[in-house]
Amino acid sequence: MDINAALRAFVRTVEKGSITGAAKDLAISQPAVTKHLRNLERHVNARLLERSNRAVRPTAQGLALYETSRVALASIEAALEGVRRDVGEMQGTLRIFAPSCIGAQHLDRIVMEFQDDHPLVCVDLVLDNRHVDLVYENFDLAIRYDKPENQDVIARRIGLVKRILVASPKFLESVGLVESVERLTDLNIVTTMVVLSARNTLTLCRGEETFEIPVRPSLRTNNSQVITRSLRSGRGAGPVQVILVADDLAAGTLIHILPDYALRPTEMFLTYPSTRFMRPTVRAFIDFLVLKLRKIEGID
Repeated sequence: MDINAALRAFVRTVEKGSITGAAKDLAISQPAVTKHLRNLERHVNARLLERSNRAVRPTAQGLALYETSRVALASIEAALEGVRRDVGEMQGTLRIFAPSCIGAQHLDRIVMEFQDDHPLVCVDLVLDNRHVDLVYENFDLAIRYDKPENQDVIARRIGLVKRILVASPKFLESVGLVESVERLTDLNIVTTMVVLSARNTLTLCRGEETFEIPVRPSLRTNNSQVITRSLRSGRGAGPVQVILVADDLAAGTLIHILPDYALRPTEMFLTYPSTRFMRPTVRAFIDFLVLKLRKIEGID
């Protein structure tokens, strides 16, 4: 029996709660995982998993083995990768999760810059607008816009992401100057659903003051590229993250309107499961990523 392969199959089965999920993550067949688990239970002479139609759960003995094996496997992987790093090779697979907005606008470039220095590193970059379970979905790190409540992950604060109101010169030519927040009520608004209330009001801040402005959305979407493209084409005015439109503002294709007002900024965090047995490649990328993110215009 390959004890290393059996333990890896066992640990992933516990984390995924299913043999099918473990097989998918390990890139082996479901019967192969089942065989590893059966051999492991025979080897320790104990039942390690309780199987049902809905899920697979560890027994008391299985949970104890999982806690020990998970740490041991992570330690071995980190040690092996550390040796490869010491002889001049940074390699392995990085699994990264991030919101699609910053991912498509900035993160792909940062990943490529890291790979220029470390060409043997393979990156799985998954971009989606949801929260992710790092352990369950086998991610090394994730970027998210609010602090996680899960105490089992490390949350490293990157900064505040600013949102401002913008419009294209074409749109402003058609509607005239926007010199008061009350004007927003009469304009087509392009926005994400996250920043609007259920009553279609937009919350703006000016210093310590807060204003609830009723607006008329012409387009609501969860895709940042759709928002910026619609704003550039003159479909309306709208709130947008500065990190998405810094180049447009510099080029004049979008104009910052009502500069005395802004939306409440959002905190950005980098999260990862643990630092105790972190692989050197993951640690190196995290340090590289934090420096790059904090240099992006629109993150304070």
